[in-house]
Amino acid sequence: MKLIFAGTPEFAALALEAIIAAGHQVALVLTQPDRAAGRGMALRQSPVKLLAVGAGIEVLQPPTLKDAAVQERIRTVGAEAMVVAAYGLILPQAVLDMPRFGCINIHGSLLPRWRGAAPVQRAILAGDSETGVCIMQMDAGLDSGPVLLSERLPIASDETAASLHDKLARVGARLIVDVLARLPMVAQPQPEAGASYAAKVGKAEGILDWRLPAPQLAARVRAFNPYPGASCSLDGRVLKLWRAEAVAGAGSPGEVLVADRDGVVIACGEGALRVTELQSAGGKRLSVTQFLVGTRVRPGSRCAVSDS
Repeated sequence: MKLIFAGTPEFAALALEAIIAAGHQVALVLTQPDRAAGRGMALRQSPVKLLAVGAGIEVLQPPTLKDAAVQERIRTVGAEAMVVAAYGLILPQAVLDMPRFGCINIHGSLLPRWRGAAPVQRAILAGDSETGVCIMQMDAGLDSGPVLLSERLPIASDETAASLHDKLARVGARLIVDVLARLPMVAQPQPEAGASYAAKVGKAEGILDWRLPAPQLAARVRAFNPYPGASCSLDGRVLKLWRAEAVAGAGSPGEVLVADRDGVVIACGEGALRVTELQSAGGKRLSVTQFLVGTRVRPGSRCAVSDS
């Protein structure tokens, strides 16, 4: 099948790789413009662009798809379908209508729950026991189109956004190849009951409020690993917390109760949080044992209580 692929991050790159391996002709790849990143703020190509260039596929990086010249370039491809995965740009109706089989989206949730930009993080934050992938026929709404194929996936109690992302990406890559082989398919309209919106995650959300119950804070640590990272200020020193679990404990919110090889235990609004992997500003991610070798943390010291 002659296709256009639109996507940007690693989640999308895995799907593109599977589509190429399945023998489809990807005539054009759309991806976000190169972005400045890292300490040197050098321009960085997206994972999708790197894969496409390596495969010899033409890459187009418009800042918008509303431009008439961009739309004409898409039209001239004559694609039978456009596959979209975490692209990051809105597709105008004119673009949605161009391919014979329309535009088909890979979405990392069980629609209509968690429509929007951050379904993986929001599912973990909400304490959902399962999520999944939907292959959806796109319409003008926000992830509201009918579903062609879906698959459920349990969320483990220690699941991070990183680990869940990777599982969903593999499922999405497999399902999109299945759908492309079966087109045309009958799509099932989404029910409106149970619809929810997964807002984009902001950096400020990672700042922990120790007045919250420990299970909520543990969920935040997992949901914000790797981005933006859960953080706190301990005696004026900013720390990133990468692995933690809710445990029994009582004290003033933000108070360090224990600091030993088993973890740094910090009192919460209810219960306590045992941190087992953390990082100082400018340092590396370390196990608690490694961290305490170079950094002294005393019981009774305090994490600042945030108003986040």
